[in-house]
Amino acid sequence: MRYSVITRFAAATVLCLGLNTGIGHAQEAEDAEVNYLDLAALMLRDGNFDRAITTLDQVDLAEEGLDLQRYYTLRGLAHLRRNELELARDNLTLASQTEAPDSLVFIYLAQVNFQLEDYRATLDALDRAGAAVERLGSVYHMRAQCHWLLEEHVEALATLDQADTLFPDDYSFTRRKVFYLVELGLFQRASELGREYLEYSEAGLEDYVALGNAMRASGELDEAAAFLEQAQMRFPASVDVKKSLAHVYIDRGQLSAAADLIHSAALLDPKLMAEAAELYRRAGQIYRALTLNGQLSDQPEKFRQRMALLLELQNFEQAAAMETPLYRVGLLNDEDLRYALAYAQFKIGAFEEAEANLAQLTRPDLFRKAAELRRAIEDCSENTWQCL
Repeated sequence: MRYSVITRFAAATVLCLGLNTGIGHAQEAEDAEVNYLDLAALMLRDGNFDRAITTLDQVDLAEEGLDLQRYYTLRGLAHLRRNELELARDNLTLASQTEAPDSLVFIYLAQVNFQLEDYRATLDALDRAGAAVERLGSVYHMRAQCHWLLEEHVEALATLDQADTLFPDDYSFTRRKVFYLVELGLFQRASELGREYLEYSEAGLEDYVALGNAMRASGELDEAAAFLEQAQMRFPASVDVKKSLAHVYIDRGQLSAAADLIHSAALLDPKLMAEAAELYRRAGQIYRALTLNGQLSDQPEKFRQRMALLLELQNFEQAAAMETPLYRVGLLNDEDLRYALAYAQFKIGAFEEAEANLAQLTRPDLFRKAAELRRAIEDCSENTWQCL
């Protein structure tokens, strides 16, 4: 399981923290010369990253008294905003090597290393940031995720435990811990903690669905159903909840219950009507599937599914009568459907029509089936009474 959304949010939060303070306030020049660092900082604040780089190119690095830490930090941030991660890391590393580097330099460096997937270097940069990051919740998310991706699972969970203690009102750490526990196979503890998270946090629809899907992916279908059934009661109009819960029911072999859920979801999102019909077909409720099939607006999808339903009902007369509709919407180019049509025509004794459709087949697997059907047609032509 990936946690890219949470991770990117946490990392972005770290990046944004203190940008204005890190760049610093422009100081009034004592002479008429341009202060390129102040100008570049202003351009960064305005989002003009290319111009910021061009401005920084004008700086004379041999200038006496030049604030090299600020220069390399600004340049690193400009490259970072242009997604030039290697250049950003090079410049922020140089900033970190200047005298008494600011803690923000290490936070920015950690952000770059994280995006470069150098998780050990990310942790090192966070360690070097010192006490300045001890009250930044996003740093704990980043640190935990680094340990996790380095397969240091104990350290990852310990980091989240520490964050829970420091930020008792922030349940995002509990949420992350639940997913870690699921991935470790500690389902009972994950379930307990997940329920605690849902009860005490301001959990939204996405949280219920995410936890339910995580349990389903792990094979804990009963727990997944419990989470999603709770979500169904809390968010009765949510299509996403109905779909997720239906997939759990499918995995448990409860096809009728799954079909009912998808049908109710289809009343909110008509694009799901075909899926509902297919589930009713799989559940053995063919006539109900046909009723829903009649409500489909997508003609190719409707006819494709209707042919399968009619054949399953052994209603060969109606199946054979679909040749014109299938031709009209271009579905006879589908060789599976053309063979199905030929089979229906064979079953009602329309041998010439069946042969005409079999002659259009070119796929090797269907070509062999067509040969068998031709033999059956020949036998029936000679001994019609045997095919009655």
